[in-house]
Amino acid sequence: MTPENATGCRLNGKSFYAQRGVALLMVLWVLTILMVIVLSFSFMVKTDTLSTLSFKEGTERKFLAEAGIERGIAEIFYRNFYKDQTVELEGKEVWKTDGTPYDGKLGDGSYTVRITDESGKVDINRASELILKNLLINAGVEAEEADSIGDCIMDWKDTDDFVRLHGAESDYYMSLPNPYKAKNAPFDTVEELLLVKGMTPEILYGSEDKKGIIGFITINSRMNRINVNAAPEEVLMAIPNMTPELAEAIINYRQDKEIKNLQELQGILGENYKIMANYITVSGTNMFTIDSTGGKENEKGVYAIRATVMLTGGADTHTHQYVYYKSPITLIQ
Repeated sequence: MTPENATGCRLNGKSFYAQRGVALLMVLWVLTILMVIVLSFSFMVKTDTLSTLSFKEGTERKFLAEAGIERGIAEIFYRNFYKDQTVELEGKEVWKTDGTPYDGKLGDGSYTVRITDESGKVDINRASELILKNLLINAGVEAEEADSIGDCIMDWKDTDDFVRLHGAESDYYMSLPNPYKAKNAPFDTVEELLLVKGMTPEILYGSEDKKGIIGFITINSRMNRINVNAAPEEVLMAIPNMTPELAEAIINYRQDKEIKNLQELQGILGENYKIMANYITVSGTNMFTIDSTGGKENEKGVYAIRATVMLTGGADTHTHQYVYYKSPITLIQ
């Protein structure tokens, strides 16, 4: 072999190995790209699967909560027909309308329903200023701030432009960065309170460590008194001269039977009766708020719905209409 041929062989050998090295790199790059594609596809499939499962579970919880709403409406009609019965049959108990929780099961799911007669809440269009302020104070608002918010609420809904001691009228609201006028008319929704000076989402809706007032106020009772048969403890405590002991005594007394007249409470309220009698009643309304939560066994999380229904027609019609429906609602505590 001549020197020239030997040199050519060495060059061809180097070229051959270089080509093999390039081919190997290309194979490695192709494998890397394929692995990335496979991993991406696997991640997408997993994400879609979890999203579908989450949607399925959320939908199931929603339907369970809706079932609770329908059960609540049925129990309200049942109550209207049989609330005066002297003997309760097992499984046919009349549900209370003071926010007492009742549970129901559907397959491997369940719902919890609470019914509150709107007369057991504070009607922000009709209630006295003193009750409004007491409710705010009991919700954790400082007394001075509660006085201011109470005056502002009264100024917002009255028909004049006279400013109360701690209140606010259109002059104040028109000075805001996004100006608007005081309504000088009744509230149309409880959320409208957020337009009132001093009211905050935390006071209205609550926070992780305390309840808001939204569950204890209404615009639907059209009453300036509190129905002691339906009022939860938080509302009872807003009544002037009420104490925790008296509120507990009222709640315990109504567990066994509905209070038919205020005179029944004289022995419980004692010397406070004359004052409280101006703020309380035993009469209900045809408006009820139903809170329902639905959940599955061995699954975390619930779906919550709040609806306010009005019974319509005569006693035998079994008809109703929704005046408020929110799905879902955020549960605080």
